[in-house]
Amino acid sequence: MYGRFDNKVAFISGVAKTNGIGWATAQALGEEGAKLGITDISDMVHERAEDLRRQGMEVTSFVTDLRSLSAVREMAAAFVDKYQRVDILCNVAGLAITGGQEEELVPILDIEEKEWDFSIELNLKTTFNAIKAFLPYMVRNKYGRIVNCSSVTGPIVANPGEASYCAAKAGIMGLTRALAIEVAKEGVTVNAVGPGWIVTGSSQKGELVGAQNTPIGRGGSPDEVAKVFRFLASEDASYITGQLIVVDGGNILQEYKGPSEYYY
Repeated sequence: MYGRFDNKVAFISGVAKTNGIGWATAQALGEEGAKLGITDISDMVHERAEDLRRQGMEVTSFVTDLRSLSAVREMAAAFVDKYQRVDILCNVAGLAITGGQEEELVPILDIEEKEWDFSIELNLKTTFNAIKAFLPYMVRNKYGRIVNCSSVTGPIVANPGEASYCAAKAGIMGLTRALAIEVAKEGVTVNAVGPGWIVTGSSQKGELVGAQNTPIGRGGSPDEVAKVFRFLASEDASYITGQLIVVDGGNILQEYKGPSEYYY
């Protein structure tokens, strides 16, 4: 193991499935020496913890509904009690609840208030709650790396039927930038990753087709996104804060996004 994160304590949310960005991020930090805390709303997070331990990593797992601030604070207190600090927070959870309600494409004219609230809670409030719970410990120790999972969808581009998701992911960027200014002098950096067409367990058929029409000609992997999380969580990114790093195979660069034989 290369020890870039030796003696560092990292917490990652959204770690239930082995084909997701949260799992890949936990592996990416753990393989370089970080002591890990992982959480998800699904009991599968405990299975992921066992997988990581078999790889020689030190990890503590929690089943938590990140939509509840009191529950997240209780989890954070238990985790910090074990290590006396938290150095890195990677907020990956969002998009869908494992084994629960899936988000649907609904036009703004038809969306119900409860559907809007569900998406904002799942994709924005969860990140806010984790920050509220863990940030005080970083400020206390005058050190921290917060990396949020935004998206290209919302901050840069949009899709019909995804207004609530777009609003939430754009909201994450507003939160990221505002917080970066607030805590810069406290030794804490705050950045975000903007994945494009990434092939995960949540990928839909249309997304997989779209991925084939990126300039690179394929969808990205969770590992490729996780390496950006790892960079922003490291000392290599010590003078970067309030930024969005896009991981999309160049897709937002091109105006035409259809089959390459017709244009590019």
